[in-house]
Amino acid sequence: MTKAQKYFAGIKDKRVAFIGVGVSHTDLIKVFLAKGIKCIVCDKRTEDEFDAMLMEDLTARGCEFSLGPGYLDEIFSCDIVFRTPGMYYNDPTLTRARKQGIAVTSEMETFFDLCPCKTYALTGSDGKTTTTTLVSEFLKAEGKRVHLGGNIGKALLPLVETISETDVAVCELSSFQLISMRESPDVAGITNIRPNHLNVHGTMEEYTQAKCNILYHQNAYSRAVLSLDDEVTRGLSDLVRGDLAYFSIKEKPENGAFLREDGMLCYNERGKVTEYVHMKAIKIPGMHNVEDYLTAIAMTYGEVKPETVAKIANEFGGVEHRIEFVRELDGVKYYNNSIASSPTRVLACLAAFDRKQIMIQGGSDKGVSFEPMAAPICEKVKVLILMGQTAEKIRAAVTAAPNYADSGLKIFMVKDMQEAVQTAHDNAESGDIVSLTPACASFDMYRMFEDRGRHFKQLVNELV
Repeated sequence: MTKAQKYFAGIKDKRVAFIGVGVSHTDLIKVFLAKGIKCIVCDKRTEDEFDAMLMEDLTARGCEFSLGPGYLDEIFSCDIVFRTPGMYYNDPTLTRARKQGIAVTSEMETFFDLCPCKTYALTGSDGKTTTTTLVSEFLKAEGKRVHLGGNIGKALLPLVETISETDVAVCELSSFQLISMRESPDVAGITNIRPNHLNVHGTMEEYTQAKCNILYHQNAYSRAVLSLDDEVTRGLSDLVRGDLAYFSIKEKPENGAFLREDGMLCYNERGKVTEYVHMKAIKIPGMHNVEDYLTAIAMTYGEVKPETVAKIANEFGGVEHRIEFVRELDGVKYYNNSIASSPTRVLACLAAFDRKQIMIQGGSDKGVSFEPMAAPICEKVKVLILMGQTAEKIRAAVTAAPNYADSGLKIFMVKDMQEAVQTAHDNAESGDIVSLTPACASFDMYRMFEDRGRHFKQLVNELV
């Protein structure tokens, strides 16, 4: 009997609550119900707001529901609670439940406990998704059967019984997932740690400690990859128990991936240098994507051939919503960078192009300062279009920058995405770059950053 089979057999008589029904829970609930496990969905949406077809389907399978105000009350009649990443682990209600002996877990946390194959996982403030995708693409190209999950791909716990020891699992992990994890991957990577999600975590210390869970539970046979260029990440080296590798665009690490002076991406294994691919051969633009390739090379060193990396570099067009080319109209190129929900991501987009941009920004407030991006915006943006909850806060930061007065920057305040796209179109000339690079989360106007990006693409494609 496998570890997963033992787990499901051991909870057959338990009552399990699922907080929220989304990507990570829908398939999982169906698996639990099929095994005869009692399940209840706890969701803040009312019955009128809930997906009627999904509710009918789950009800027919034997699922119960606790919806609307007081939706969390039912977790106290359960033995196990699965929370979505969007449900803060230190929420007072969940804390009270844990103190009463109720197991509070998550899809990803339980998957790592039960997974029979080698695991790779990435975290960081920026660059997680592209790097995780690259690790997955590298390993697939080498003939591995890859299961991609976490923040991207699909829920992996529903598939755990179909995964063999010779497969690999590649996961992107957010601070909200890591905060409660007590199992680390075989190969862990941290791209960088910068202020983010402070509206939820409250302090930079809690945010950083959550990220560190990707390292805390590794063993002596594991591998960890850290940024040599990011001060916070570099400072975590003492936490690494196994093989430590770095990546850098500035230095040549003793063990790790680096960008050589001639533009070649290489790996140095204590004096033995392996060449991989030239940065100009990488299809997706920007130095931040060079860093992503270096991270992926470091995470898969010894398992992925240089020619495999070079092939992917020539073919891989990037991940949706990450400086994603949308269309060219009247000589103007439009890019969807909806994932850019922090000032550091804005800086990466500014550095990705060799000309001033027209940039659309604004959204919900994550409690971070916009001051770090203010002067670079004045230098590298010709038209700034602001919308949403943070519009005035961004304008205040930008106009307070010392180089604002002489920048010639035009700032427009708009009410929504439609007006933003039209304003960009009206002010663009042939040769211009227009990017949706919000610097903020999407929750003031959209359910997720993906919805924001797709709406932007729709509006851009409707321009005539």
